[in-house]
Amino acid sequence: MGHLNQRNIIIGVCGGIAAYKSAELVRLLQKQGACIRVVMTEGAQAFITPLTLQALSGNPVHTELLDAEAERGMGHIELARWADAIVIAPATADVLAKLANGDADNLLTTLVLATAAPVFVAPAMNQQMWAQAATQENCDTLRRRNIFFIGPEAGEQACGDIGTGRMSEPSAIVENLNAHFPSRALDGLRVVITAGPTREAIDPVRFIGNHSSGKMGFALARAAREAGATVTLIAGPVHLATPEGVERIDVESARQMLSACEQSCEHADIFVACAAVADYRPIAIADHKLKKQGEAGLTIELTQNPDIAATISRDFPELYTVGFAAETQNVLEHAREKRQRKQLDLIIANDVSNDAVFGQDHNSVTIIGPELQLHLDKASKLQVARSCIEAIATDFHRSD
Repeated sequence: MGHLNQRNIIIGVCGGIAAYKSAELVRLLQKQGACIRVVMTEGAQAFITPLTLQALSGNPVHTELLDAEAERGMGHIELARWADAIVIAPATADVLAKLANGDADNLLTTLVLATAAPVFVAPAMNQQMWAQAATQENCDTLRRRNIFFIGPEAGEQACGDIGTGRMSEPSAIVENLNAHFPSRALDGLRVVITAGPTREAIDPVRFIGNHSSGKMGFALARAAREAGATVTLIAGPVHLATPEGVERIDVESARQMLSACEQSCEHADIFVACAAVADYRPIAIADHKLKKQGEAGLTIELTQNPDIAATISRDFPELYTVGFAAETQNVLEHAREKRQRKQLDLIIANDVSNDAVFGQDHNSVTIIGPELQLHLDKASKLQVARSCIEAIATDFHRSD
């Protein structure tokens, strides 16, 4: 499960058209293993019924400040103590003003005052309302009080206006919550991760490479760091920002990457070979740019590059080693064969046959081990990375 597994989260729903997105937010958080309670304002109930959110959350929806069913009639205090986080989505201009002024005239605003848990707001309103000085001053006040803002986003609004004020998508809200609650599953461990492509020079201006963007490897580095690891990221030529708190080593060729891996793995606990390393390189690199030879073709003699994952697994037998298998057919069969041949602890299989992986922001993988086959449905690469890191951590500690 993810970072939100068994977290107690209150979803506050306010009166706005974006309230329909709250149902998807509850569903996504349920999939993460979170325990959900929903609190609705009176206005919210005009847009979505409590019954809908009750069915999705599996718990009664709270709508009244004074709850006669609660022990000693103090339901709001019980809820405030129960929560690990409060997420108000959508957060209207009205509720932001109430929170900034410390109002407690309904259950939701009272909970915010009564809780010690972090509070997140996902604003949703007309673009002119969002731009108003009063709204912005309220938001500044709330930020100073350590209220966390998610969005709003720019785009077309239900009223027909175009501008900033759209509620962030539920998946973005879940991602923000995941980032706030690190799993600590790799606390104190040292992890080395490779990412991106390699470039094998033909001449000073040409090279052999592939389509890898490095996004998956960088997401794994971020997720491992969130989980408490000391992370070294060995990156081929990519245009991505280094995740916060991660040491980065830039390389070009497969042999440079292998050399960096050998040095970094001397004191590592886990090695994750996510890079898409070129299988071959030219035997000879031309000193000058090769010129066209009329209509004649060009023949380049290639030699095989070292297999980084297999080499590290062989030379560091005590190191927990994870590989990736990008396949276009018989994906699981080829991945299992690679894991055994390269003597890897786990392998993560990618189906790249439909061009829906390289350079994209989403992924779907299958994690394979001696006694494990775990399929991860399509999700953002960061979300998939977090699930992969959880699986790696669980298997690492099991085999430790």
